Amino acid sequence: MSRLEIDELERKWLSVSLAMIGLFVGAIVVTAVSQGVHPPSHVETIDSASLHLSQEFAEDKLGVQPTPLADGSLQVRLVAGRYGFYPREIEVPAGRRIVFRMASMDVLHGAHIPMTNMSTMIVPGYVSEVVSVFPKPGEYPMLCNEYCGLGHDHMWSKVTVIAQENWREPATGGKQP
Repeated sequence: MSRLEIDELERKWLSVSLAMIGLFVGAIVVTAVSQGVHPPSHVETIDSASLHLSQEFAEDKLGVQPTPLADGSLQVRLVAGRYGFYPREIEVPAGRRIVFRMASMDVLHGAHIPMTNMSTMIVPGYVSEVVSVFPKPGEYPMLCNEYCGLGHDHMWSKVTVIAQENWREPATGGKQP
């Protein structure tokens, strides 16, 4: 058996490399714990080919749902398809917990609202769910951040956040502003 010999300079660079890897992994763990970032805990599947026929993602059921969830949060249902999010415009109240449920009708899409925690991939055949709170009123663009084809540049939607005192519960899902 031959003894493994490592040059002193190689040993130093190996130590620096391992220390950097440890630092990066530590930063990821600390950030995940402090920011509450968790991998998806349950996987919910859906048939993308018959998405428009499903009860939950039927065209008249999209948008802000009229009935709040048990914890008081609002649910918003969206469908991503080439090249848009449906519905195109959504109004939600400021300071209230919003649960976004999204499905893709064709290819891989992403949903991202800059300056918020709202960012997820929308994979065909699966339901994506993200919880967000918009602290102040304003208009927020929702952009597709996964290349989905030639019309990708034009794939957007608008989330309008209204002051809580001016918010009116929607009468039905689907028809938004």
